[in-house]
Amino acid sequence: MKPKRKTSRVKKVKPAAAREIDAIRKQIEKAARPPRWNANPDDVRRSVLKLVLTLVELIRQLLERQAVRRMEAGTLTEEETESVGLALMHLQETILDLAKQFDIPPDELNLDLGPIGRLM
Repeated sequence: MKPKRKTSRVKKVKPAAAREIDAIRKQIEKAARPPRWNANPDDVRRSVLKLVLTLVELIRQLLERQAVRRMEAGTLTEEETESVGLALMHLQETILDLAKQFDIPPDELNLDLGPIGRLM
């Protein structure tokens, strides 16, 4: 007695038309492109402020990390620690206030660096 052979049923797939492939390629290219800076004259002021606030927030975070390292290493006095902490808090409040005035959500204070990822 011969063992039964399993037959696979393969569906025949139609090859994609050239225009379908081009349409898919364009969608992928569009999705892969990083967003461009909006040079609309009405939005320039907001865009520049967003960029400046993003860079200031990055510097504030770096200063905060440095202050924490110095505190942990014991190289800051209590007065210096208090002063640095207050200055960083006021800077963060100022950044958030300016962002709010221009309707920029705090989570938008970041830069897309393309394949590298987000700045912060």
